[in-house]
Amino acid sequence: MGKISQIRALSVEQIGKKIGKATDKELELVIEGLNEIIGA
Repeated sequence: MGKISQIRALSVEQIGKKIGKATDKELELVIEGLNEIIGA
């Protein structure tokens, strides 16, 4: 497993924990931000 995929796995885990505590409005903002980054 390369360093980048380890970092990605870690951040996904941390994001998952934060999303578990996030409100719907916060999730909406996060998803909007991700869509902007991805260009969706």
